[in-house]
Amino acid sequence: MQKIVRLQAIEKLIASEKIASQEALLRKLEDAGIKCTQATLSRDMRQLGVSRIPDGEGGYMYSLAASGKSPAGPEPAVNLLSVVSDIVEARGLLVIRTIPGHANATAYFIDNSRRYEIAGTIAGDDTILVIPRNGINLKQLYSCLEMIMPGLHNKIKRKAPESRAE
Repeated sequence: MQKIVRLQAIEKLIASEKIASQEALLRKLEDAGIKCTQATLSRDMRQLGVSRIPDGEGGYMYSLAASGKSPAGPEPAVNLLSVVSDIVEARGLLVIRTIPGHANATAYFIDNSRRYEIAGTIAGDDTILVIPRNGINLKQLYSCLEMIMPGLHNKIKRKAPESRAE
């Protein structure tokens, strides 16, 4: 019974407040009369599917995977859109550049949108490679990404120069 109460409290706190660290979450749980260790909290968060997303202010906050958003702040898509700096076309693929440290969270959000058009993403520190499924053209891929992150069309878009075979 204690675990169920703890899991519900974790969900409620993450859904209602902007929480940036496990330490902060542990303190809030203790304030609510729920004591647990950091290791237990970590396991509980994994079980709940909690992830860290950009908070739109250069930091991160926890979000519940089931809802895809954290009501304590703006929609994750809006937060993620604020870290996207550039989009480049490259031979049927898209390269999305972000501010340093935000590519993984952005790629995670794109992957978890479970859009048919996207086969997957590969992310580094500040760069994401978006790989479309066979038969999906760039226009369809842009439309798909626009559905995932409305307003993305306002970002800089440019075509990569074609390489010349010599």
